[in-house]
Amino acid sequence: MAKMMIRGGDLDLVEYEFPTFPPGKNLKTLGFEKKKFALNPVKGTIFVRAPARIHLTVLDMNRFAPDHAGGGGIGFAIQCYCTAEVSCTKKKVALDYGRAAIIEHFVAVFKKAVGYSGGFTIRVTDHQHQHVGLGSTSTVLIAVATAMNEAVGSPLNNTQLRHLIGRNFVEESADGNIAFGFETGVGPAASTYGGMAVMGDELALAYHHPFAEGKNVFIVIPPITISSAGTQEFDLLMNRGRTLDYIDRELKAYLFLMDLIPALERNDLKKIGDIIWEIEFRGSKRAEVEHHSYGIYHYMNLLREAKLEFVGMSSVGPSIAVVTDKDRKSVEKILKPIGLTIAIVTKADNQGLEVVHTV
Repeated sequence: MAKMMIRGGDLDLVEYEFPTFPPGKNLKTLGFEKKKFALNPVKGTIFVRAPARIHLTVLDMNRFAPDHAGGGGIGFAIQCYCTAEVSCTKKKVALDYGRAAIIEHFVAVFKKAVGYSGGFTIRVTDHQHQHVGLGSTSTVLIAVATAMNEAVGSPLNNTQLRHLIGRNFVEESADGNIAFGFETGVGPAASTYGGMAVMGDELALAYHHPFAEGKNVFIVIPPITISSAGTQEFDLLMNRGRTLDYIDRELKAYLFLMDLIPALERNDLKKIGDIIWEIEFRGSKRAEVEHHSYGIYHYMNLLREAKLEFVGMSSVGPSIAVVTDKDRKSVEKILKPIGLTIAIVTKADNQGLEVVHTV
């Protein structure tokens, strides 16, 4: 298991043990098993389609860690999807997905939490863009969690599912096991309800609203090779990010409440873009962008100067989200001289989860 150092100040340096463990261990059921749910497994297959998310910023990285979900933040759903197909079986769990460990772990969590003794047949497809800031893990987990929940009679509500995912959020480790990861709840909330989600601490959904209806969303992935996963992500978020959020968290919270939410309510994309651009230079978001070198700022500034209304890096990057009225041809004309290309053409998703039951 890895050991990482966390510096909270000049005289505050602590060692954090970064434990890894096999799927099915360290299950956090949040006391749900005490409710003794009356389950009613359904016949047939539950199909769930979940939109991916753009995670724009954490509010305060001092309020979360790999074993403590939270931190707040904002993000929005996009029409780039992960799907899960789940059927109930007598005992065996059969899983068709390349990243099996994270699903195996959550299946064990869910079964223990709701008291389900049967099995599942689970088939998962994801959007094939891992570790570039589009939330592949959280999107897959909310799709599978919702499908399993529907398959056994919906014992948990959306909030309970989000908390169960958040407290048990894991990523694969280099040794073939899993380790607890960073989770704000932005991804599952945006995927569940669509639109823009504003999260408080401890996975609390503070606000959500449709976003950029009818606008175009372009995902640009700059030619950056610096890793944003594993120990590199831990070191980034728990050191530089925490220090900068000590300084800017009050300002970020003010921008969310006093500027972002009103702009969302009046559908003012330009104002929303101005707020996000300000946040790119504030707190932990600055640490995330600078992690990829100042080249990311250079690229984003050129896009802003080209009058694209909304430009922001997703999560720990390096994906840049552009939201605009302009069409693909116009955006490509802007990108070509600066050496960038469009990786994904999509739109914001304001519907959220799609659930279909087939017999």
